Amino acid sequence: MQINRSYAVAATLMGLTVGLHVFGGGPEIHDPIRASAMPDVVRAVGSVLWHAVTWILILMAVALAWISYRQNSALFVMVFAIQAGFAALFLFYGWTLLGTVWEMGQWTIFSVIPAVMLLGHWQERRSA
Repeated sequence: MQINRSYAVAATLMGLTVGLHVFGGGPEIHDPIRASAMPDVVRAVGSVLWHAVTWILILMAVALAWISYRQNSALFVMVFAIQAGFAALFLFYGWTLLGTVWEMGQWTIFSVIPAVMLLGHWQERRSA
Protein backbone atom coordinates (compact mmCIF):
# COMPACT_ATOMS: atom_id res chain seq x y z
CA MET A 1 0.00 0.00 0.00
CA GLN A 2 1.48 3.31 -1.10
CA ILE A 3 0.84 6.51 0.81
CA ASN A 4 -0.53 9.55 -0.97
CA ARG A 5 1.87 12.17 0.34
CA SER A 6 -0.31 15.13 -0.56
CA TYR A 7 -3.18 13.71 1.48
CA ALA A 8 -0.73 13.02 4.32
CA VAL A 9 0.41 16.67 4.17
CA ALA A 10 -3.25 17.76 4.18
CA ALA A 11 -3.88 15.53 7.23
CA THR A 12 -0.89 17.08 9.01
CA LEU A 13 -2.11 20.60 8.18
CA MET A 14 -5.55 19.66 9.48
CA GLY A 15 -4.02 18.31 12.69
CA LEU A 16 -2.15 21.58 13.14
CA THR A 17 -5.42 23.42 12.50
CA VAL A 18 -7.03 21.46 15.33
CA GLY A 19 -4.22 22.59 17.63
CA LEU A 20 -4.58 26.21 16.53
CA HIS A 21 -8.33 26.04 17.03
CA VAL A 22 -8.08 24.59 20.54
CA PHE A 23 -5.05 26.42 21.93
CA GLY A 24 -5.32 29.69 19.97
CA GLY A 25 -9.01 30.07 19.28
CA GLY A 26 -10.13 28.74 22.64
CA PRO A 27 -8.62 31.59 24.67
CA GLU A 28 -9.34 34.20 21.98
CA ILE A 29 -12.91 33.27 21.06
CA HIS A 30 -14.46 30.53 23.20
CA ASP A 31 -13.32 31.72 26.63
CA PRO A 32 -14.64 35.29 26.16
CA ILE A 33 -18.00 33.93 25.01
CA ARG A 34 -18.19 31.71 28.11
CA ALA A 35 -17.20 34.61 30.37
CA SER A 36 -19.65 37.06 28.80
CA ALA A 37 -22.86 38.39 30.33
CA MET A 38 -24.94 36.80 27.58
CA PRO A 39 -27.82 34.58 28.73
CA ASP A 40 -26.81 31.10 29.92
CA VAL A 41 -28.53 29.42 26.99
CA VAL A 42 -26.60 31.56 24.48
CA ARG A 43 -23.31 30.74 26.20
CA ALA A 44 -24.26 27.05 26.31
CA VAL A 45 -25.10 26.99 22.60
CA GLY A 46 -21.82 28.80 21.93
CA SER A 47 -19.97 26.04 23.78
CA VAL A 48 -21.84 23.31 21.91
CA LEU A 49 -21.01 24.94 18.57
CA TRP A 50 -17.37 25.50 19.54
CA HIS A 51 -16.90 21.86 20.51
CA ALA A 52 -18.87 20.65 17.48
CA VAL A 53 -16.44 22.51 15.22
CA THR A 54 -13.54 21.01 17.20
CA TRP A 55 -14.98 17.54 16.62
CA ILE A 56 -15.48 18.20 12.89
CA LEU A 57 -11.87 19.41 12.57
CA ILE A 58 -10.62 16.26 14.33
CA LEU A 59 -12.73 14.03 12.08
CA MET A 60 -11.42 15.79 8.98
CA ALA A 61 -7.82 15.22 10.14
CA VAL A 62 -8.58 11.52 10.68
CA ALA A 63 -10.39 11.28 7.33
CA LEU A 64 -7.45 12.83 5.50
CA ALA A 65 -5.05 10.45 7.23
CA TRP A 66 -7.31 7.57 6.21
CA ILE A 67 -7.49 8.54 2.53
CA SER A 68 -3.73 9.01 2.44
CA TYR A 69 -3.57 5.20 2.76
CA ARG A 70 -6.87 4.08 1.25
CA GLN A 71 -8.53 5.84 -1.66
CA ASN A 72 -12.10 6.84 -0.86
CA SER A 73 -13.76 9.24 -3.29
CA ALA A 74 -16.83 9.89 -1.14
CA LEU A 75 -14.69 10.77 1.88
CA PHE A 76 -12.54 13.03 -0.29
CA VAL A 77 -15.59 14.90 -1.59
CA MET A 78 -17.08 15.25 1.91
CA VAL A 79 -13.89 16.67 3.46
CA PHE A 80 -13.28 18.90 0.44
CA ALA A 81 -16.84 20.28 0.60
CA ILE A 82 -16.64 21.00 4.34
CA GLN A 83 -13.31 22.79 3.91
CA ALA A 84 -14.60 24.83 0.97
CA GLY A 85 -17.73 25.70 2.93
CA PHE A 86 -15.70 26.85 5.94
CA ALA A 87 -13.50 28.99 3.67
CA ALA A 88 -16.56 30.54 2.04
CA LEU A 89 -18.15 31.32 5.41
CA PHE A 90 -15.02 33.03 6.74
CA LEU A 91 -14.69 35.04 3.53
CA PHE A 92 -18.35 36.03 3.42
CA TYR A 93 -18.67 37.08 7.07
CA GLY A 94 -15.26 38.69 7.16
CA TRP A 95 -16.17 40.85 4.19
CA THR A 96 -19.81 41.58 5.03
CA LEU A 97 -19.55 42.05 8.81
CA LEU A 98 -15.97 43.22 9.31
CA GLY A 99 -15.21 44.88 5.99
CA THR A 100 -12.05 42.80 5.54
CA VAL A 101 -11.25 39.15 4.96
CA TRP A 102 -8.05 39.45 7.00
CA GLU A 103 -9.59 39.89 10.45
CA MET A 104 -10.65 36.24 10.28
CA GLY A 105 -7.91 34.71 8.19
CA GLN A 106 -9.01 31.13 8.82
CA TRP A 107 -10.24 31.02 5.23
CA THR A 108 -6.61 30.71 4.16
CA ILE A 109 -6.05 27.32 5.80
CA PHE A 110 -9.47 26.12 4.63
CA SER A 111 -8.38 27.04 1.09
CA VAL A 112 -4.84 25.66 1.26
CA ILE A 113 -5.87 22.22 2.53
CA PRO A 114 -8.34 21.58 -0.34
CA ALA A 115 -5.68 22.77 -2.80
CA VAL A 116 -3.27 20.20 -1.36
CA MET A 117 -6.06 17.63 -1.55
CA LEU A 118 -6.58 18.43 -5.25
CA LEU A 119 -2.87 17.87 -5.83
CA GLY A 120 -3.19 14.46 -4.18
CA HIS A 121 -6.26 13.66 -6.26
CA TRP A 122 -4.42 14.65 -9.43
CA GLN A 123 -1.49 12.41 -8.41
CA GLU A 124 -3.88 9.49 -7.86
CA ARG A 125 -5.52 9.97 -11.24
CA ARG A 126 -2.17 10.30 -12.99
CA SER A 127 -0.79 7.09 -11.50
CA ALA A 128 -3.96 5.08 -12.19
